[in-house]
Amino acid sequence: MKAPERITIAMDEDTFSIFKKMRDDLGITQSELMREALKFYSKHKTLFESIEDKKVYTHAEMLSAGEHIILDIDHWLLFLSFIESHPEKDKFWELHKVICEAHAEQFKHKFYRVEYILKRLETCNFFKLNKRSKTEFTLVLGSDVPKKFVKTELEEIFEKMGSQVEIKEDFSKLRVKVLQDLNR
Repeated sequence: MKAPERITIAMDEDTFSIFKKMRDDLGITQSELMREALKFYSKHKTLFESIEDKKVYTHAEMLSAGEHIILDIDHWLLFLSFIESHPEKDKFWELHKVICEAHAEQFKHKFYRVEYILKRLETCNFFKLNKRSKTEFTLVLGSDVPKKFVKTELEEIFEKMGSQVEIKEDFSKLRVKVLQDLNR
């Protein structure tokens, strides 16, 4: 068997502190830590190259708390289509508003701004967010089916937070203009 390659690396104080903590937490050698870190990065580098770093953390935070799920888009659209044809659909929309109010309370206490909330909901895959200016955003939905759900959610959250937004509907899009961001 060929002898392993040896390398020497330099780390600043903060990086070395992280390195030591990880080595100690995992109970492995320095060499093993570096091998595992390189293998992990190599395996997952496309994830970090293709998605904003914050989205990865938001997904992990949302899923690990157990309050969110991953749902196939076809199932999502099926549920929403079924709700619209259901005789008690008004009850659904009222309960949806109650949930949105709870989200608004949570966001308000964390001092989230309108743009952050839009980015967080984009991470849920409700829409693709295009920032047109500091106060104007286009939400591309991909279908008209979730438009009412998303628009209701945004209206309720922002109203309960005390922020004022104007939401205009286009075909498979919502245009959001921030008139007053309470947390700005």
